[in-house]
Amino acid sequence: MDDTKKNQEDEIKAENQTEATKQNGRKKRGRAKKAIIIIAAVLLSLILILGITVAALWHNELSSVFSIEKLVDANESNRSAPVYIMDVSGDYYFDDFIKGGGASNDGELIQFIMDNITKGIIPISMDSPDIGCSSFTATDSEGNRYFGRNYDFSTTTSMIVRTNPGGGRYASISSVDLQFIGITDGVPVDSLMQKLTCLAATYAPLDGINEAGVSCGIYMSYQGPEDGVTATDQNTDKPDLTSTTMLRLILDYAGSVDEAVELVSAYDLHDSANTSFHYMVADSTGKSAVLEWVAATDGADTDGTKRELVVHYNDADADIGEKEGANSFQYVTNFIVAPGYYTNEEDMKGLDRYDAIEAAINPNGDNTEGVIDRDKALDILKTVGRRRWDAAQGMSKTGITVWNALYDLTNKTVTWVSNEEFDNPDAVFTFDFSYLD
Repeated sequence: MDDTKKNQEDEIKAENQTEATKQNGRKKRGRAKKAIIIIAAVLLSLILILGITVAALWHNELSSVFSIEKLVDANESNRSAPVYIMDVSGDYYFDDFIKGGGASNDGELIQFIMDNITKGIIPISMDSPDIGCSSFTATDSEGNRYFGRNYDFSTTTSMIVRTNPGGGRYASISSVDLQFIGITDGVPVDSLMQKLTCLAATYAPLDGINEAGVSCGIYMSYQGPEDGVTATDQNTDKPDLTSTTMLRLILDYAGSVDEAVELVSAYDLHDSANTSFHYMVADSTGKSAVLEWVAATDGADTDGTKRELVVHYNDADADIGEKEGANSFQYVTNFIVAPGYYTNEEDMKGLDRYDAIEAAINPNGDNTEGVIDRDKALDILKTVGRRRWDAAQGMSKTGITVWNALYDLTNKTVTWVSNEEFDNPDAVFTFDFSYLD
């Protein structure tokens, strides 16, 4: 009996120990599960905080990036690169850029863009290639005002940039060559890094129109010594702007040609990438002007610090030439129009296209008002496009016209043609400000 009782007691003890072990195991598993839940909650909170932080810092930038859309595929047979469009969210810090005194060189501009737009984590580079372009103003029989522009270069990826900054600034539609912000060789914009780089495109417009009906373009002027180009590099006590940011200034703040000239006069110009530019600006009243920076005392114009702004208005440009004085429309290519600047016509780059534009608008001398219809305006852009022009002149050049743009300043629209493909409906676009709605 004693042995039986002892065995029973041992069994009960063993059962109690087993149950205790089980209970202990359940407690440990419970604590482990609780710890896992706490860790997961902490990680989720950190991810949520990170997401909120990123959204707070990058909300506008991400909205802009996600809006990027391809409009045109590359066309190897036409030597053309793809075309994109981006709707910019927010004010892209241009007010801050202006209030901070602008930038006196590309390096300062890049630093501002990286600090404010790409938040210091996306590297940006800016370049300015040798380009040859042309523009003209005209009026149709119904009084609609036009500003035509060809952008001539080589195969390069381009982008339409639409903005609505608010705060008293004008919304605008502009054209950008993405190689100005480091996307070179006509490549497609596929990667996230490339799309983030496109955020800098707002600071690199080459032509455009704002909702007030003011349009502007930028053109190389090839100023300086015979074997090189000297950039404009004014150095007074005025705030500073680079080439493309001066055009952005006009698009964002100018409600007329006079306002554009007043704005530009308040800044020192520092041309980008060691080259030189002049500008043409027009508004819906029919007023236009060519803006140039030329030397006041240096006849050879080899010192960019000595240049001063000279404005040639369409209704006061008889000093340029007899035809210019007679015509109320205006036109520009890639040479300085200021009288007496050149000693021979061979140095006037684009003079042939300049004369061709005038002859196309006023062939008999009796259309001094520059009245042509919209189709004629597009035909002029087509005629002086690089592919057709070079072929017609028997020149074996490799240049192309990257885009042709006809801005209707009265109706605030633009007809935009990719790479001279006027007869391809997939390459011809009409943009307006309905996106603001």
